[in-house]
Amino acid sequence: MIAPYVLVFLVFVVYPVTYGLWLARHPQSYVTLFDDPVFFRTVVNTIVFLMVAVNVKFALALFLSGFFVHDRAWIRWLSVIFIIPWAVPAIPTIFSIRFMLNPEWGIINSVWFRLTALDGPNWLNDPTLGLTMAMVVHIWKALPFWTLILIAGRLAIPRELYEASSVDGATSWQKFKYVTWPSIRTLYLSSTILSMIWTLGDFNSVYLLTGGGPADLTHVLATLGIRYIRLDQVDQAMATIVVALPFVLPLVYFMMKRLSANE
Repeated sequence: MIAPYVLVFLVFVVYPVTYGLWLARHPQSYVTLFDDPVFFRTVVNTIVFLMVAVNVKFALALFLSGFFVHDRAWIRWLSVIFIIPWAVPAIPTIFSIRFMLNPEWGIINSVWFRLTALDGPNWLNDPTLGLTMAMVVHIWKALPFWTLILIAGRLAIPRELYEASSVDGATSWQKFKYVTWPSIRTLYLSSTILSMIWTLGDFNSVYLLTGGGPADLTHVLATLGIRYIRLDQVDQAMATIVVALPFVLPLVYFMMKRLSANE
């Protein structure tokens, strides 16, 4: 009975991982990788992307989850619209944003010019602006999902706790501090770690928006491997994945440790 599952695991997990490690077995691949100035810029970009995008995303998700739990008809309809960015496919939506950010005929710079009579920024040809917009796209695309997760956590809190705190004269902030946060803290931290793991593998937000440009200055580790594959340097592409493991494995360890401790 377990043979089909074992076979699927061997074919789709063990074989690809083993083959990738085998391609990245040569020490010279790592020497060449570390000599590439684009690599160190990519590591910095990846750390900035993780720290900024994930924390901003979850701060917004925590705030919005408190808004969407209110039982009002117009809020329920608004929540349906709010989910759309997460529900629609990534490729057409991110390409649409890329067209909107075009410095010559994009709608954002067109509106900018009408309001200020000045030319708008060259959004995707500036490394700082390009990486910032990639983080904005990532937050916009993933925010509804994590907001739903935190909404589920809030709805699991017994209403009696809020009623008792109201009787005791607690303010909204005190209800959040002493009722809501202790109840969803584990969910929040576990979701943050899981989101960091997924964000490390987020290929779409950067590659579809900036393509790693300009001059390969907005790459993250998830997209740098594609650059090497396009240059026919498969061993370096696999080495990039291996180098990303020190980022991923500690996150997986802490998440599993936290889940085990909760059990």
